[in-house]
Amino acid sequence: MTSLLEGAKKLVTRGTDLGARVAALEAAADASRGRLDDSLVAEADTIVERAAGRMRLSAEHTVVGIAGATGSGKSSTFNALTGLDLSSVGVRRPTTSWASACIWGQEGAEELLEWLGIPPRHQTMRDSMLDTGREDQALQGVVLLDLPDHDSTEVSHHLEVDRLVVLADLLVWVLDPQKYADAAIHDRYFAPLASHRDVMVVVLNHIDTVPADKRDSMIADVRRLLAADGLDGVPVIAISARQGEGVDELRELIAARVASKKANRARTEADIKATARRLDEATGSAKTRSLSDERVAALDDALADAAGVPTVVEAVEKSTRMRANRATGWPLVAWVSKLKPDPLKRLHLDLGAVGKQLTGTARTSMPKPTQMQQARVDTEVRALAEDVSRGMAHPWAAAVRHASTSRLDDLHDRLDAALARTDLGADRIPVWAGLLRVVQWLLILTAVAGLGWYALVAASSYVNVPDPGTPSWQGVAVPLLMVAGGIGAGILLALLARVLVALTARKRARVADARLRGAINEVSQELVVEPIAAELAAYQQVRDNLAVALR
Repeated sequence: MTSLLEGAKKLVTRGTDLGARVAALEAAADASRGRLDDSLVAEADTIVERAAGRMRLSAEHTVVGIAGATGSGKSSTFNALTGLDLSSVGVRRPTTSWASACIWGQEGAEELLEWLGIPPRHQTMRDSMLDTGREDQALQGVVLLDLPDHDSTEVSHHLEVDRLVVLADLLVWVLDPQKYADAAIHDRYFAPLASHRDVMVVVLNHIDTVPADKRDSMIADVRRLLAADGLDGVPVIAISARQGEGVDELRELIAARVASKKANRARTEADIKATARRLDEATGSAKTRSLSDERVAALDDALADAAGVPTVVEAVEKSTRMRANRATGWPLVAWVSKLKPDPLKRLHLDLGAVGKQLTGTARTSMPKPTQMQQARVDTEVRALAEDVSRGMAHPWAAAVRHASTSRLDDLHDRLDAALARTDLGADRIPVWAGLLRVVQWLLILTAVAGLGWYALVAASSYVNVPDPGTPSWQGVAVPLLMVAGGIGAGILLALLARVLVALTARKRARVADARLRGAINEVSQELVVEPIAAELAAYQQVRDNLAVALR
């Protein structure tokens, strides 16, 4: 988001890594979306948006929220700190659901007040007052908020308190000696804000009403209750806003926090860490596993079996034998093989360009996987997912399992299409087979020429044409040699070619098997392996970014 980047750059120039940590939390939330609980991811989004908004605003101002129950003296404390009677107290409250703000240092505060949602009529610029004194310089840069009573009967007051509690850089909780142990504030605010102890101060007001000999024990009891809420170490200051007792100490503490320029950064850090810890707990600490080559190979083998690769490979070998034998066999009988159906054409495979135009490439005539083959595929998919998700928290393990099966409905059609588009190489006869075909026809022509010679000799004797004599070789007439040699050599060559045909058929079957399994691997990568890998990458991204956010 733009505001986040702007705020991050701003903070980096101030020598802090807070911007990087906010960006890391945002990246972790994005990678967790759809995998972890939606409410948890939404909480992280809210924290990122809030932090980005605060980082973009004035870094010279510290928002100090004063909160408390009805009768705790919260507004009296606000007035005592400002030195002005700005907030109504006592029976006059509650009169409004809006918080009041007193600002020391007007420059740069307008946008911050707008972000806080404080209407202009509830804003007081302290440095514009005529009685500005020494304490105003100490509190320069403070935006002091008087929040509505958190235990008010007005729902709007509750909502306003809850809204501003998460926006304030420093929270000052005002307790009453009579109700400091009230479960309403401890259960609703203190315990949930245990991770924000560094940006909290607790004030025990009306201390003047407590006997002097009981004050120390009461303060100790307040600290005990805070420790039970996870807030041990939070400063506890006893004051009397009406009498002014302890107010200077509280003012000095606030001034010290403001002077250090750490309050707003500490609040953002606390928000980031609290949310990052919750994400971390939900994500778990298991290391990211790599996909096993053996598991992927077992899955590919199961898919190849279900797709019918062994059947296709066998058909390739038979088809190659049939086509090559037809090309290299004795021409007078080789044509008989055309009467036999081609195994590949029966499966609508390797039909050539014209055949593909007629039948398309999306479907073959391969039978559907058997129940046993489908069960084997399901087992291998499950084994692959369980292998890489072992040790993961349940949401992430479930995400990996879901990813592994999310596209299985497309599996059969994709495997069938992969077989159809694979070039099996069985429609092309070997070069040597083409040469043998030429030789076979030359031998046939030689035998026919020999028979023709004999026919001319017979015709010559019939019409009483003088016989010029038939040449011979080694005592055997040449026409007889032509006929016998042409036929015999053709048959012998056909028998010898069968050996080469068998070797070629087996080689092409191996090549087809490798190509088909390569096509099957592409399908398994796209439909199973890559979705799982995406979940593992998202898991690792969350782990890496949470490590940055929590450092």
